[in-house]
Amino acid sequence: MNLNQKHRGPDAEGIFINPGGEAGLGHTRLSIIDLSDAGRQPMSDASGRFHVAFNGEVYNYLELRKELNDYPFRTRTDTEVLLAAYCRWGNAALDRLIGMFAFLIWDERKKLLFAARDRFGVKPLYYASGTNGTLRVASEIRALHEAGVPAVPDSTAWSNYLTTGLHEQSARTFWQGIHSLPPGHWLEWKDGQTRTACWYDVAERSGPDFDTRPVEQVREEYLALLAESVKLRFRADVPVGIAVSGGLDSCALIGLVGAIAGRDSEIEAFTYVTGDPRYDELPWVQRMLKGTYHRSIVNRLSPEAVPALAESVQRYQSEPFGGFPTLAYAGLFEQARERGVIVLMDGQGMDEQWAGYDYYENAVAVRLPAPLQGSRQRTLRPECLCPEFRARAEPLELPAPYSDALRNRQYWDIRYSKLPRALRFNDRVSMRSSTELREPFLDHRLFELALRQPPERKIHQGKRKWLLRNITEHLIPGEVIEAPKRPVQTPQREWLQGPLRGWAEECIEAAFAGYGREWLVAAAVRREWRDYCSGKADNSFYVWQWVSLGMMSRTEVACVE
Repeated sequence: MNLNQKHRGPDAEGIFINPGGEAGLGHTRLSIIDLSDAGRQPMSDASGRFHVAFNGEVYNYLELRKELNDYPFRTRTDTEVLLAAYCRWGNAALDRLIGMFAFLIWDERKKLLFAARDRFGVKPLYYASGTNGTLRVASEIRALHEAGVPAVPDSTAWSNYLTTGLHEQSARTFWQGIHSLPPGHWLEWKDGQTRTACWYDVAERSGPDFDTRPVEQVREEYLALLAESVKLRFRADVPVGIAVSGGLDSCALIGLVGAIAGRDSEIEAFTYVTGDPRYDELPWVQRMLKGTYHRSIVNRLSPEAVPALAESVQRYQSEPFGGFPTLAYAGLFEQARERGVIVLMDGQGMDEQWAGYDYYENAVAVRLPAPLQGSRQRTLRPECLCPEFRARAEPLELPAPYSDALRNRQYWDIRYSKLPRALRFNDRVSMRSSTELREPFLDHRLFELALRQPPERKIHQGKRKWLLRNITEHLIPGEVIEAPKRPVQTPQREWLQGPLRGWAEECIEAAFAGYGREWLVAAAVRREWRDYCSGKADNSFYVWQWVSLGMMSRTEVACVE
C-alpha cells in the first residue's frame, strides 16, 4: 500500500505495527514543514500510547503549539501538534484545527482507531470493511485494491453518474465495498466494529439567520479573514507558487499575495493554455500580473499529449474525472514540480461562497443540479443506457437546511456537487506530481460568514458575487473585476470532434467491451457519437462520460493486474 501511494510522499516512508498486531499504520511523506528526519511518520507521542499517520496541513499549528506548551515537543512539525492536540482534547481537537487533513490515530490503551477528514474534504480518505471485522483505510482507492479489496465496479454509482452527471456521491464510490469518509466526518474502529459521525456541517455552523450588519462591517471582517487565510497558507519550508486563471478569484488571490508578500515578490504564477484564444485566459492573467514581479510560467496542453496524459491521470483518479481542464491542470503541476515548486495555491471556493455560477440567478426554480455552465443543450444522454441499468440511479433531492432557495443551492454545490468533485480532481492531479495544493479560500470561517449574507449581497443588479467584488476591488484592476464570469474551459469539444476523434472512438469501443457491456445501448451511443462528430452538439460532457468508462475499463483492470 505504501509503494502504491509513493507519489503522494516521495521523501520518506514508515510503517508502525502495534505489539499485539491489531493495527498497522503506513505513511509516505511529502516534506513541507520541518524537512528533517524528525518529521517522519507514523509518529508516536512520548508515552507510546498514541500513533498518527497524517495527510495534509494544520495551518494554525504554531498558535496551537503555544496552547499546548506543556507537551514535550520533539519536532517542529504540524503533525506533532495534531498528535498533541488529540492527546489533550480528543475528538474535540477537530474544531480547533484550521487546515486540510485526513488522519488516523491508533490508541494503544483503548485498542481504538480514530480517523477524521477535514470540513470540506480537501484531503481524501477511503475505507473498506471486511466480513471478519477488519478495516482497511487509504488516501487513494488503488491502495485498497492493492491490499486485496476486489476491483468490482459499483453499478449504482455508475448509473448515478451516467444518468445525472454526479461525480461525487458522498460515501459511495465507483467501486463495490469501498467507501469515502464524507467531508467533515470522523470514523472509529474498535473490536471489529466501525462507526462514523458528522463533526462539521457548514449549514449548521453558519446558522439559519442572515447577517444584517452594515456592509462596511462585513467587508472589514471578511477582508481580514481573507488576508489571514492566505498568510497561514504561506507557512512552508519549501517554495510556494500560485496556480492562476484570469478569473476574479485567482486575481483576488494574486492581489492578496501581493499585499502580504509585497508587490516585489518573485513568487511564480502558473497558468495553463491550449493555444485556442477562445478559451485561454492568459491575456487576463498578464493584465493582473502587470506591475508585479511574479514570474508567469505557462504550460500548454496539446491534443497530441492528451491520450497518454489522460490514461495516466485516470490511473491516479480511479474514478471518472473532469475532462481536459483536469488534464491541463495535471500538466501545470508537472511543470511546477520540475521547477522545484512543491506547494501551489489556487482560488477554488469563491463561486460556492458568493453565488458565482450563472444558474444561481434562477435558484428558486432549480430543484436538481443544473446543466453544465455555458451549455444550452442537453449534457446527458440517459436514453443511451440500458433500461435496467438506468433504473438503478438514485433520485436526486436538493437538501434544504436553509429557509431560502439560493443558500440551499449553494449548500448542494458545497457539500455534494461542484466543490467535492473539484477537490477530488485537484488533489489527485497535484499529488500525482508530488506537489501540494493549498486552497486559501476554503477556510471554513470565510464560508460561514459568506453564507450568512442576504441574497442581495451576492447577486445585486444582475451582478453575481457582488459583495466579493466590493471587498476585493482595491486588489484587482477594474478591467478584470468587471469582466463577466467565464467557465473553466478548453477546446475539449473541438478536439474530440477533430484531432482526437480516433482516440475517443477507441475509448468508446473499449467501453462496449468492458464495464459498459451491459450498461450501454451500443447502437444508440454510436448514433449520438456520429451526430456529435458532425458538429451538432454544443458540449461534450456525455461523450466524455463514455470515454471515461472506456478508460476505466482499460486502465483500472491493468492497474489491479
